[in-house]
Parts: sequence; C-alpha cells; structure tokens
Amino acid sequence: MTVAPDPREAPPIRWGILGAGHIASRFVTAVQQHTQGQVVAVGSRDRERGAAFAAAHRIGTGHRIGTVHEGYAALVADPAVDVVYVATPHSEHRGHALLAIAAGKHVLVEKAFTRNAIEAAEVIQAARNAGVFLMEAMWTRFLPHVAALREVVERGEIGDVVHVEADFGGSPPYDPTDRNFNPALAGGALLDLGVYPIAFAQDLLGTPTGVTAVGALAETGVDVESTVTLDFEGRAQAIARSSFLADTPRTAVVIGTEGRIDVDPEFYAPTTFVVTRRDGTGSRFEEPVEGGMQFEAAEVARCIAAGRTESPRVSWQSTLDVMRILDAAREQLGVVYPGE
Repeated sequence: MTVAPDPREAPPIRWGILGAGHIASRFVTAVQQHTQGQVVAVGSRDRERGAAFAAAHRIGTGHRIGTVHEGYAALVADPAVDVVYVATPHSEHRGHALLAIAAGKHVLVEKAFTRNAIEAAEVIQAARNAGVFLMEAMWTRFLPHVAALREVVERGEIGDVVHVEADFGGSPPYDPTDRNFNPALAGGALLDLGVYPIAFAQDLLGTPTGVTAVGALAETGVDVESTVTLDFEGRAQAIARSSFLADTPRTAVVIGTEGRIDVDPEFYAPTTFVVTRRDGTGSRFEEPVEGGMQFEAAEVARCIAAGRTESPRVSWQSTLDVMRILDAAREQLGVVYPGE
C-alpha cells in the first residue's frame, strides 16, 4: 500500500506560532521532532505565557531560545518567519489569518478554518490576491493510513463507495466560559470535533447534494450533540456524529458494493484499518507513527518550495465545501454565533 511521503524529506521552513495553547504545543513538537522545519518565533497576548511556551519547546535556531512576541502583529511582521501557524480559537481564525496574509506570510490555519463559509471565502480571496500559500490544518488527510485507505478505494477493492460513517465524541467538563461552550469563541462540538468526520466523508465522496442535521444544544446555545446525514449524487450517503456529552468509539467505516474498510480508533489520528472483501479475502494496514501533525507541516513546506498557493489534498474548494456543510448543519440545529 501507499506510504505517505517522509516528513523529514520535506524542505526546511521557518515557522511562527500564533497562539500558545495545547494544539500549538502538539504541532511544535511534531515539527521539531519529525521535520527539517524550525520553529523560530511564537506570538502570544500574554508575554509570560509565550515565554514559557518558547522555553518548554526550546523554540529558536539551534539551541537559542527563539523570539517571543507580545501580540500577534509583531509575530507576523517578524522577517525570520516564513509561515504562520494560526492556533487560536475558531472565532479568531479569520482575523489572525488576514493579519498574517496582509504581512505577506504563508498561513496554516487550524480547523475548523473559520466560523463560517463567508469568512472562509474572505480569507481565501485575500490569500489569492496576495499570492501566498494558505491551507486548513486538516492533518488527517496527510496521515499514512488515510493515504493507504484512499489507494484501496481508488483501486476498486471495495467496489463503489455507497456509505461512509464516522464519529468523534468527547466529554469535556461543562464551563460556559470555556472555548468549547462559549458562543463568542465559536464553540460547539461541530466546529471542534464534527469537522473531522464531515471532512473525512467529503474527502471520499465529494460535495454533498443534501445536508440534514439533528442534535442538542447547551445552555449557552452551542451544539453539544449532533448527527449530520449527507446525501451525494447517486446512492451514496454519509453519517457524521459529534458530541461533547460522551466519549464515542471515534471509528470510521467505508462501505462499498464489494467490501468495507473498518478504521480503528482514533480514525482522524495515526491508526490502523481492516479491509474485508465480499469474496472473503482481506488485509490489515498497520504503520506505527509518532505524533502525526508533521505530515501536514511537511505538505506546507513542499507546497511553498514548489511555488503553490494551495494543497491539492486540502484545496481551498474543499475547505469551502466543508464549511458550507457545517453552516447548513448549524442552521438546522439553531446555532448562531455573535456577529453572524
């Protein structure tokens, strides 16, 4: 089966980290341990937090602690930074991506890409006008098991895909001020977790012709549970579930007319899968991987070195398609963010 390109073989590139939270920490670790890239700067609204983040990750060139910027404008203006990784809450993605683009930086934006498709289109147009690289950080699409799974599908081993199902649920403690539940920070399970199963289905089946969503809301008005059904041309359907109420299996299944692929937990992170064909034959994919975010970081480096402004695996159109699905689902659930 296909092996994803080795992240260590991607060209070196200098990263600036916008936001010093948990997801940024995971990304920096993956870049430093598994790529030729350097993390040379971090920007935080809290200088002490930024300094602690830089010290913890030894951010900089060689053994020198890297630059810590108080505020994000200074980070995007740093001439040592080639590409900015935006790792702030969903509500801030649009503004921070536009800030980096206006400074002429390439940008990798955490998913969900923005609050809605209108904001996504604005950011994409800004990147197009500036001629800079821009990508949503949907790291799943670059992982070895996904590359191998797509090859199984493309070879026709399971026939025509007619059904995709995936779930992602967790149970964070309820706190109305936390980013998970705060509408001002574009909280909710859909944008935080549901984007994974929806993007997984969209990657395999394309743009849906119909979106149906049911679920439940928190007292703050954001979604805490949803099941989204996607209809596609022909007979294909997909079901994407997300939840903040309970831990779910976090598995995925791809069903075709001649067999199926069962993806083990966590389907969105490095994992394994089993192919079962109608004729009774089958196979198992196993390729142990540490981290995982290094694969998307390497894709960014390769694309920038090649002069591309978007990745064929997470194209701007794909990001827009996923955001429009999320918009349609939120509308049916009754989730509206301040200012929309």
